[in-house]
Amino acid sequence: MIPEISKYSLTFPNPRFASEEGILAHGGDLSANRVMAAYVKGIFPWYNEEDPILWWSPNPRFVLNIDDFHISKNLKKLIRKDMFEIRFNTSFVQVMIECASAPRPDQDGTWIHPDMIETYTKLHTQKFAHCFEAWIGDELVGGGYGIIVGDIFCGESMFSKVSGASKVAFVALVQRLKQNGFSLIDSQIHTEYLESFGAKHISRDEYLNAVKIALSKPRDF
Repeated sequence: MIPEISKYSLTFPNPRFASEEGILAHGGDLSANRVMAAYVKGIFPWYNEEDPILWWSPNPRFVLNIDDFHISKNLKKLIRKDMFEIRFNTSFVQVMIECASAPRPDQDGTWIHPDMIETYTKLHTQKFAHCFEAWIGDELVGGGYGIIVGDIFCGESMFSKVSGASKVAFVALVQRLKQNGFSLIDSQIHTEYLESFGAKHISRDEYLNAVKIALSKPRDF
């Protein structure tokens, strides 16, 4: 049975006790304090709006070691065309809204509902959540957002309204993270998108150890 989290405590069960599919607990609330208490333990919220809050810690975990990052020749050509203006943290709420409305063939609906947007926006004002953006003129055409935990960037979602926009923005994100001393990007679960950049699976134990080390190496986005 999946344990229920008390609304009066920020304590989570040991992530190593998560179910086979990665669900650790349900319940509690989506306060900014609780969400950050989860991230620093290698846990994250992911649920449909009509369902109870679910807290996850999957095994294995899909991550990109920044030193392993690589890009394709075609993407290098696209970057050289200089089609997009890259910005950071100028339109956080808009990025989340675009991520929520982006079509995803393998998913029915979105987990980025109003409560999520409210909480992550608060985390943005507290400098825990950050976004990366690709613009053409006055139009936001690609980007994504995530949470920083020490020297780990926990990627949450991306969108692209113009072919290649999110990829170019992601390359800029990785360059910024590397310049500022980050070591890892957490993708949580496997995506072919991140695999194309060099992401790979590691065990949950490896990831939890990485988080523990990361907390001793805070970085400035």
